[in-house]
Amino acid sequence: MERHITAHKDLFKHLVEGDGESARAHKKFYDEYLSVSDLPAEFYLDCIDQVFQRQLLPKGEFLYKGKKVKPEAITETALLTLEGELDDISGVGQTEAAQKLCKNLPDKMRKHYMQKGVGHYGIFNGRKFRENVVPIIVDFVTKHDK
Repeated sequence: MERHITAHKDLFKHLVEGDGESARAHKKFYDEYLSVSDLPAEFYLDCIDQVFQRQLLPKGEFLYKGKKVKPEAITETALLTLEGELDDISGVGQTEAAQKLCKNLPDKMRKHYMQKGVGHYGIFNGRKFRENVVPIIVDFVTKHDK
C-alpha cells in the first residue's frame, strides 16, 4: 500500500513540475497493473475461494468441468514455476507448491526460480523481468520444446 501511495504522490509532483513523460509512464503502469479489474467478479472471487482459501487443488478436490484435477497425472509436460521474493499477493512458496503437486514429473522436466527484489507484478514486468526472468523462460522452453 505504501508503494502505491508514494507512487501517486510522485505522480502529482511530476504533473505539478510539468514532467509529462513520468506521468505517462505512471499511467501506463497503472493501466496494466489494474487490468485485473477487467475480470468478472465471480471468476476472481471463485478463484480466490477455491485456490487460496479452501486450497482445493492440494486437497485433491479441485474440479474442472465436473472432473477432479489430478496434478500427479502430469508426467510429460515440463513445469517452470516463477516467484517474486517480495510478492505481497501470493506468498513465497505458493507457486513452488505446484512442483510438489506434480509428483510424478521427472526432475529433468521441472524448474523453480525465485527472482530477488520483485513483487507479484514485477515477476512478469520491468527491468528484472527482462534481464533475469526472460532468459530463464526462453532457456526452459527451448530445452523442453518437442
